[in-house]
Amino acid sequence: MPGFKPCWMGVAATVLALLAGCSTVPGPVSREAPARPAESKPFPPAQAPSAPPAPDAGVGEKPLIEGEALREFEQGQASWYGPRFHGRRTASGERYNQHAMTAAHKTLPFGTLVRVRSLRTGREVDVRINDRGPYAKGRVIDMSRAAAEALGMLGLGVKDVLLLVPESTPPVLASAPRKAGKTVRRAAKRPATPTRPR
Repeated sequence: MPGFKPCWMGVAATVLALLAGCSTVPGPVSREAPARPAESKPFPPAQAPSAPPAPDAGVGEKPLIEGEALREFEQGQASWYGPRFHGRRTASGERYNQHAMTAAHKTLPFGTLVRVRSLRTGREVDVRINDRGPYAKGRVIDMSRAAAEALGMLGLGVKDVLLLVPESTPPVLASAPRKAGKTVRRAAKRPATPTRPR
């Protein structure tokens, strides 16, 4: 047929027109030497970000009695208290933290460091007194969960222990080793019952 152009010729013409529109004309070539790259300065060493303050003071603390002679103070049973009391106020005013190495004692001043020795295994742990108790008969110290775990008594509940305190502890409190439950209590005198005359 006269005037008929195959379809592929129209497509080729369109592609050539598009390519011609996208081409760029190169500019004049510069005869200058390329600029030297600026000397790079080494980056300062990366610094680790400062750790935020711990939300709970005393977490993971491990009191340790170092370089002091110890004396025996008391012998009896140790118990422990944990999750139910976590976060509550202790007798010293600080919050109880079951993850800290702390304990409750009836008479020792707050802040006193005590070494608790298992009478069965000989294992020892140092705790800081920050609460009052225990009040169960025969018990001499009530430890935090972390201290009880370190002493290996979590599953037992109670354990026979010996408490040792530094020589610097006031002698009134650390006089002689005493056994729990051995205190002699004097019975109150009963009034004499009147006898009937016969």
